[in-house]
Amino acid sequence: MNANVLSLPDMFKRWVGVYGEPRVLAVFFLGFSSGLPLALTFGTLSLWLAEVGVNKTTIGLFALAGLPYTFKFVWSPLVDRMPLPLITRWLGRRRGWAITTQLGLLGSILMLGLSNPALDPGVTAIFALMTAFFSASQDIVIDAYRVEILEERQYGAGAAVIVLGYRVAMLVSGAGALFIADAYGWFSAYGVMAALMVVGMITILINPEPEIKQSEQDREREAQMAEKMALGADGVWRSVVEWISGAVVGPFAEFMTRRGWWMVLLFILFYKFGDALAGVMSNPFYLEMGFTKTDIATISKAFGLVATIVGSLVGGILVNRVGIMTALLWCGLLQMVSNLMFVALAYVGNDMTMLTITIAIENLSGGMGTAAFVAYLSGLCNVAYTATQYALLSSFMAFGRTALSSSGGWLADHLDWISFFLWTTAAALPGLALLIWMRKNYAIKE
Repeated sequence: MNANVLSLPDMFKRWVGVYGEPRVLAVFFLGFSSGLPLALTFGTLSLWLAEVGVNKTTIGLFALAGLPYTFKFVWSPLVDRMPLPLITRWLGRRRGWAITTQLGLLGSILMLGLSNPALDPGVTAIFALMTAFFSASQDIVIDAYRVEILEERQYGAGAAVIVLGYRVAMLVSGAGALFIADAYGWFSAYGVMAALMVVGMITILINPEPEIKQSEQDREREAQMAEKMALGADGVWRSVVEWISGAVVGPFAEFMTRRGWWMVLLFILFYKFGDALAGVMSNPFYLEMGFTKTDIATISKAFGLVATIVGSLVGGILVNRVGIMTALLWCGLLQMVSNLMFVALAYVGNDMTMLTITIAIENLSGGMGTAAFVAYLSGLCNVAYTATQYALLSSFMAFGRTALSSSGGWLADHLDWISFFLWTTAAALPGLALLIWMRKNYAIKE
């Protein structure tokens, strides 16, 4: 046999064995810690609110609690470079920030479970906002930690396992929380979810602080920018200006040198708008159709997770076969059409078969769209500013899911469900129109 030809066992070990390496496994648990809080301030919370009689307009406004995901780029330079008193010296910059945000999540999730949305939804909203803030901050540091702790050969496996960990966590905080709430009440559900934040904390504590390297080109660029900004300044003020120029101005200034950068941001804002508008009211819709929490947990959360994972894999294959921009177009069209399944379910009513088909198509297309979209966002980032630029781009993505989709409750209050989901289908058109225009002009970055 040719020495250069690998046997099947060797090929399997080469391609699959990387998933058993300790640092890759660590990324899985960090993905779990990152994904756990999202449903607790979004899907799971909306079901709790609907069950205790909160009106649909208010439920829709609760989507605003996710605004920290939208604006996390504002404080991402602080998380990236600012040391924390005592804890940074003890654990290091990345691990110190990670533990701090995880402790904040543990406390805020517990307080969210202790609140009573039926009597005082305002207090519930405050703790939901706090949870989203600590969660968005944790995402900033985990994104940076993940890249820095892995070797280049592990990046592909690391990306796969962090998505898997994230999805498993969403299943736990979605279906798992609903099962617990059904049996023991909402406080027990949120209490268990708070305790599970320990998974991420243990992962951080048993793994090393990564060595953060900066290229000579990056240092020269920041030094030139700092010199221009600090002209005439000295002492402490000069140090502050130099820090701001490197940590804050640099990532944004570099991005705005791209041709049509503002059009790229608009596309990021609207690409998944229709999907998000439907998603914010999906659980209240299921409940009003007569499905139980167990029905929703089993089909929407558990079965839906499988469909999403399959969709992500198909989306990744599509990106590799036809390219990012074409994959975005096909996946975007599927996302738009999938909203029509909700129209069919609203027409049919309480039917488990139709619910299963709706969830299958919705989550499959959503997973495909997410895979293509994450590939697009990753391609936009300059490797010198990955953490801050990715925070900026993902924040714009989150804006469509939070601020824009918060109008979904008002629409649902003033329309029947069939009309509402027809509107969410139409809401996908602006993003697709921008994509078609961008395909003719430029793709990822110039």
